[in-house]
Amino acid sequence: MAEYDYDVLIIGAGPGGYVAAIRAAQLGLKTACAESRETLGGTCLNVGCIPSKALLHGSELFEEAAHGTMAKFGVKASNVELDLPALQGEKATAVKELTGGIEFLFK
Repeated sequence: MAEYDYDVLIIGAGPGGYVAAIRAAQLGLKTACAESRETLGGTCLNVGCIPSKALLHGSELFEEAAHGTMAKFGVKASNVELDLPALQGEKATAVKELTGGIEFLFK
């Protein structure tokens, strides 16, 4: 069995875990953080709240353009289409930027 020399082990890099790990390190503790995912941030950031909100935002924009909500303000669009791969790409970009921010804080 391998031996490790840490003052504190944080289990999980979700919103509580990564903050605890960063603070422990700031206080001078030799800190390890164990996370089962390849990315930091927990469920909310990776597959829950943030990706869902990104998809909802894109779908709301599509709704406004496709069904005339914008026309009340003089904005008229025709033949509006939803590019689902592009929408999913924007969601992935949002998640990547936010998880990257947490990775940066861990350095």
